[in-house]
Amino acid sequence: MTGHMYLAYDYPVLGAFWTMMWIFLWVIWIFLIVRVVMDVFRDDAMNGWAKAAWLLFVLVLPFLGILAYLLFRGSGMGRREAEQMRNRQKAFDEYVRETAGGGTAAGGVDALAKLSELKAKGDLTEEEFQRFKEKVLH
Repeated sequence: MTGHMYLAYDYPVLGAFWTMMWIFLWVIWIFLIVRVVMDVFRDDAMNGWAKAAWLLFVLVLPFLGILAYLLFRGSGMGRREAEQMRNRQKAFDEYVRETAGGGTAAGGVDALAKLSELKAKGDLTEEEFQRFKEKVLH
């Protein structure tokens, strides 16, 4: 054996460093594969055959496939990620608005108009009208 083969074993800290380096590189590699596969399925501009071809290319020849995908389609990955985050935030905001507030301000105005009609018909007393009005306004 040559002298450079024993370098990491002569210095245990260097061996630990190389082990951590390889683990770090494998974690980055797996993360990169997952990001590329997610981006392939996220892209609405590609049809099913193109998605299948990219997925097959990435899984059969991973190093070449990932490199080619990043070269040809990598510039749009950030844009697609940001668009998905905006859509998720918009859906979450709508859900919170519907759950917490019962809709928009127009919904509150409609509820007050209905309460006024019920009061005018005599179906609600003044006390009930004030109580329901407080609920709608708060």
